[in-house]
Amino acid sequence: MVEETSEEPPVVEAPIRGIGTLVFGKWDATEVTCTDPGISPYINLQTVGVPHSGGRHANAWFGKSKLSIVERFINGLMRSGKYTGKKLAAAKAFEDALDRIADRDDTNPLQTFVDAVANSAPMEEITYIKFGAVRQPKAADSAPSRRIDVAIRNLAKGSTQATRKSTKTLTQGIVNEISKAASADVTSFAVGKKEEVERIAAAAR
Repeated sequence: MVEETSEEPPVVEAPIRGIGTLVFGKWDATEVTCTDPGISPYINLQTVGVPHSGGRHANAWFGKSKLSIVERFINGLMRSGKYTGKKLAAAKAFEDALDRIADRDDTNPLQTFVDAVANSAPMEEITYIKFGAVRQPKAADSAPSRRIDVAIRNLAKGSTQATRKSTKTLTQGIVNEISKAASADVTSFAVGKKEEVERIAAAAR
């Protein structure tokens, strides 16, 4: 008679906090959509526990496309000045800003952030064509990757500039800038820069 051996079910361990599609282990990136079809394929929200790649894509051709826009924004916050090189502090400030947006609006703050990027991305810019000794400005369409670069740079710059000669913290500056840009408010630094560039390009057609 063959004795039946009962196999114990495998022990399923709890996943590490933040591993998968949760940004900072809190917000699901899979439910975020982009209203701009031009830049939608270029917005990367692939995440791990902590948005820090260690610069492994720094010298790769279009390596920035493999980085999450969350990490790219955090890198943009580390501008010359008091935030230079302080990535942990910048990441903490951005995480706190997302917490405040989520508590205030009761929505996924990543959606607000993506909307801010889409509203801050310029459609066209100007370039200069030289005829002999004369440089003439001409309007040129912006590439999708370039549009995201400009949007992230201006959002980060607007967030840090809000703290200069002010009692505002970096977290408050991020919340203010992202919220205004998400609603396409022209008082936002990034949206204002976009409108200015597009106005100059329209005059140079």
